[in-house]
Amino acid sequence: MASSDRIPESVPQRVQCVRCARPDREALQRPPFPNELGDRLVCEICSECWEEWKQRQMLLINHYGLNVREPRAREFLVTNLRSFLFAEGDEQADIDTSQEGTVDW
Repeated sequence: MASSDRIPESVPQRVQCVRCARPDREALQRPPFPNELGDRLVCEICSECWEEWKQRQMLLINHYGLNVREPRAREFLVTNLRSFLFAEGDEQADIDTSQEGTVDW
């Protein structure tokens, strides 16, 4: 099933974002994932907050040296996505910049 097959019948053009709580924000053009979470993101998250998440995700991947092909890394990112965008679950993972350059690979 192509991701375009999963787009909700009525993709909103504007949303009231649940993260920033600002009304009449530009919605995502299509679901970023081909599942229910992707559909939820389209309906509840504005494109500006989605861009902020993508920056946060990049920081997490780089800081923790994640291999996004590994299921545990993807689960870690989804958990942090839910926390960052929907305030669900545990606190977000820390990015301790004072430890920069000390991570052992």
